[in-house]
Amino acid sequence: MKTLALILAGGRGSRLDLLSEKRVKPAVPFAGKYRIIDFTLSNCGNSGIYDIAILTQYLPLSLNEHIGVGKPWDLDRRDTRLSLLQPYKEWYSGTADAVLQNIEYVKRSNAELVLILSGDHVYKMDYRKMIAHHLSNQADLTIAVQPVPTEEASRYGILSVDKSTKITKFAEKPKHPESNLASMGIYVFSKAILLEALQTLEEDDLDFGKHVIPHLLKTHKVYAHVFEDYWKDVGTYDSYLEANIELTGTVDKIPLDMYDRKWRIHTRSEEMPSVKIGSKAMIHQALISNGSIVAGEVERSVLSPGVIIHPGAKVINSVILNDSEVMPGATVENAIIDKNVTIGFNAKVGYGDDYTFNKAKPELLQSGINVIAKGVNIPEGTVIERNCRITSAAVFKHNIVKSGSTL
Repeated sequence: MKTLALILAGGRGSRLDLLSEKRVKPAVPFAGKYRIIDFTLSNCGNSGIYDIAILTQYLPLSLNEHIGVGKPWDLDRRDTRLSLLQPYKEWYSGTADAVLQNIEYVKRSNAELVLILSGDHVYKMDYRKMIAHHLSNQADLTIAVQPVPTEEASRYGILSVDKSTKITKFAEKPKHPESNLASMGIYVFSKAILLEALQTLEEDDLDFGKHVIPHLLKTHKVYAHVFEDYWKDVGTYDSYLEANIELTGTVDKIPLDMYDRKWRIHTRSEEMPSVKIGSKAMIHQALISNGSIVAGEVERSVLSPGVIIHPGAKVINSVILNDSEVMPGATVENAIIDKNVTIGFNAKVGYGDDYTFNKAKPELLQSGINVIAKGVNIPEGTVIERNCRITSAAVFKHNIVKSGSTL
C-alpha cells in the first residue's frame, strides 16, 4: 500500500546546547561520517519508501545542504519524491501542528498511509513490518513502542495494551506510569483518519502525544507495534557521547550493527583521502573516518572526517568532529569537540577530580564531560578541568579553566 513518510526535522535540540547552536539536531554529526537524520532516511530507503517529505524549521541550511536532492539515499530517481517543507505562516508549535501546516501537501499525495517519523533518533527499523501490522489489525493508527526501564518511564508517553496489542490507555510523561511501553514517536496513520483528526482538533500547540492520540483512543482503533532492537534519542551530551562510544566496542558488543550490507546506512560523504596511521600511533577501540591522520594515541573515541591527532597527543573516550586538530602533547578526555577546533600544544581537556556541575547549565553537564564549540582555538598549555562549556566566543584570560566554567 502506497505510503507517504513525513520526517519531523525542525526541532532545535536545545539539550545538545553548543552542538545545536548553528545546526538543527538532525544535522548533528554522529558515528564519525554520518548525521543523525541519516538513520531515518536510510530506514525509509531500505524499507522501500521513496515518497518522503522532511519538515524543517530551525536553522535548516546545514540540513538542506546535507540532503540536497537525496542522491545518497537513492531519492533522486524518476519514481521517487523528496520534498523539504518549511513553515510558511508561523513557527510549528507542536509535532502535529507541523503536519497541520503542511496539510495541503498530505491531501495532494495519492498515498493511503502516512508514516510519521522523527529525524533525530538513532536506530535501524524495517517500517514494512509495522505497516503490515497496521493493515492486519485494520487499525486507524499504529504506534511504535519500546519497553524502557521502569524508573525511566515517566520521561515518555506510556501505553497500556491488551493481548491483541490494542492500546487501552495512553499517558504523556506520567508521574506514576502503569506500564513500561514507551512511544517512540513513530506513527502509521490511515491518511483519512489523520486528516480528520488534524482538522477536528483546535489546539494552539497541536501535538500527537498530548492531543491526537488521546482523541483517537476514544473512538478509533489504535494499536501498538513493539520494537525491541536498538533505539536511542541522542538528545543530551551524555547520551550523545555514550551512543558514539558504544559503537567502538568489540564486534559482539556493538549494539547497532553499522556493517550490515543488507541494511546500509547511507550519507553524503566528502571526497577525502584514506585514513593515515603514523608509525608510532596507538589505537584501541575507535571509529576513524576518511581523511583523518592519527600519529598519537586514540582510545574508545570517534573521529569524524579530516581530524588530525599529532604525535604525543592522546584522545580518550571522546568524540571529535570534522577537521579538528589535537596538537603534540595535548590530551583530550571525556570531551565532545565540534568542527574546526584546535587543541593547542600540551593543552589538557578533561583534568582533575573536581566534578562541579556546570554553573550556567547544571542540568546539561554533571558527569565530567567538556564541550567545545565550533571553531575554538585552545591556547598552548591551557588546562580545562571538568563540566566546562567553551563557546565560540570564548576568551582565555587564564591558563586554567576551572570545573563548571563557561567561557
